[in-house]
Amino acid sequence: MTQHEAVILALEKLGGIATLGQLYSEAFKIRGCKWGTKTPLATIRRIVQTRREIYKIKPGLYGLTSRKAENESKGAVVETQKNKTSKEVTEFNHYYYQGLLLTVGKLKKFDCWCPDQDKNRNFLTRTLGSLRTLPQIPPFSYTELVERSATIDVIWFNQRRMPSSFFEVEQQGEIQNSLLKFSDLQDFHARMVIVADKKHESQYAKKKKYSAFENISERLRFLDYESLVGQYEGAIASSKAEIVL
Repeated sequence: MTQHEAVILALEKLGGIATLGQLYSEAFKIRGCKWGTKTPLATIRRIVQTRREIYKIKPGLYGLTSRKAENESKGAVVETQKNKTSKEVTEFNHYYYQGLLLTVGKLKKFDCWCPDQDKNRNFLTRTLGSLRTLPQIPPFSYTELVERSATIDVIWFNQRRMPSSFFEVEQQGEIQNSLLKFSDLQDFHARMVIVADKKHESQYAKKKKYSAFENISERLRFLDYESLVGQYEGAIASSKAEIVL
């Protein structure tokens, strides 16, 4: 079996749609294919970018051309400058980036949480609920604070079940609302990360300077989508454990 055939078969096994990170994990399990290269991950990247049987949906996400209609029926449409602000694309992206954050958190050995209202949302061929490690949010503080934190898009908890990182995925650039959530949780020693399109970073920098957020400004971070995808792929590639996403 050739290398490109192995990648196509891996993509089929993953449901016709997969992240590059998933392909890094799955393609090498295909029997009968010899990789004989010092840079097999680069080979996979080349294959997904050049084979007509595979098409790009967004950075780091690919689908089988033969299953394009099926993927689109699930909201996974090719992202363009014209449609990137459409309801269909923004909803898909929100849950997609939540899924990446949950996956990276698990690989980093954190317990992970996403809101109950999102747990049945799809991350490719799985649900977000199947990616989180906690069936319920830990009662780490007063009830009102736990309930407030339960609306955060993704939380990573440390071994003591205390919040280590809060993540808010902002598709529409409503960054101030997320900063207000973070401000309500300022008494917890946790990173507070806005995840958004790179174009919103200047708005984040401006809002961060508001006096209302002075107490949390040192813990605030901005993570753009492409950087998140890169960190996700790096976490997959560096993991020595068998990963099934």
